[in-house]
Amino acid sequence: MSAKNVLLCTVGTSLFRPNLDGLRAKWQEGTLSENLRPLAEAYAQQNWHALAQALLQVAPTERLCGAEINSIASMVSQGYVSPDCALYFLHSDTADGRHTGEVLAHYFRLKKHHPVQAICVPDLQDEDPKRFRTRGLRNLARLICQIIRQHSPKACAINATGGYKAQIAIGVILGQAIGVPVYYMHERFSEIIAFPPMPVALDFELWMRVSGMLYHLETSTEPVPFELYAEDWDERYESLVERVTIDGKPYLDLSATGQIFHETFKERFRSQRDLVVPPPALQKHPPRLEAAGWSGRHPEIRQFLENITRDIAPVVQCTTFYFNPDLPERTRFRLSRGDVIGIFSNGTYTVMFRVESTAQTEGQKAALVALLNNWLFERT
Repeated sequence: MSAKNVLLCTVGTSLFRPNLDGLRAKWQEGTLSENLRPLAEAYAQQNWHALAQALLQVAPTERLCGAEINSIASMVSQGYVSPDCALYFLHSDTADGRHTGEVLAHYFRLKKHHPVQAICVPDLQDEDPKRFRTRGLRNLARLICQIIRQHSPKACAINATGGYKAQIAIGVILGQAIGVPVYYMHERFSEIIAFPPMPVALDFELWMRVSGMLYHLETSTEPVPFELYAEDWDERYESLVERVTIDGKPYLDLSATGQIFHETFKERFRSQRDLVVPPPALQKHPPRLEAAGWSGRHPEIRQFLENITRDIAPVVQCTTFYFNPDLPERTRFRLSRGDVIGIFSNGTYTVMFRVESTAQTEGQKAALVALLNNWLFERT
């Protein structure tokens, strides 16, 4: 395996606690060796640039330097990453996390790595377990995917040594999903362990079918009522969501695994959609609108259906079949009983329509659903 040029690192706080805390205690007791005094002084003064400079005087393999420096030194020495590789440090949303990230960024810039960036992961903290699980881990997955997308999977590796144990799990799952090698160094090990990508595939067609729900959960700031998706629920969706109960009613939130699943296939679909979507329609027809209760009163509905037919090549025609003037919904597309169904809502009323297209197989219909949901997401 060739050396990677980009390394994404989860970040813990072992450099500070227990390592530098223990050093400062010895300094205060007068038992600290003279060569380590600059480290203790810089840490006590919270002079992070001086601390990084003082760390350069310690061998990077010394446990004192912390998990991130130890593991990166091992990866460089074993040829897993290039000696000047780009480094992205994804640290917790805490004071210690931000300070550790700052020290690491200073340290590796001094060691001539470029670029080096410390990135705070919103909501990745240990004061609120629910926020950590439902937001923090999802944000970690999203940021890792964004960086890998920026550089390409072939250029990247993940160092999942530092941080919460759940961060390590996210790193490993992401590596398997995206095809990026993951590395880990236990504090009792003298060298790094590699987790190469496994030859496994997640279910692309499942993502296409459920893309509407995933886009919805990803962009929602609050849990989403389960009843919106109950009619077409599939037990395979369970690992993609967190179920919560509010006032006795079930709600859904996107899980960290769901975020990884969504990020992985959202990018794959963008690069491969021409291979899976149905062929373009040779003829297109204007929308057919049912007359019950609303005909002519909502011109935005006709405009929306015309936009779909114009913009989405495989679509032949859209035909409405349901209208409720008092039902707020979420605009999206889904596959139901072999039909591609669209749901349009302005937050007060809801209209449903069938999307007629060139799709012939279930796989092509699922691809059309994903194409429509991606089109909708990019419009908002």
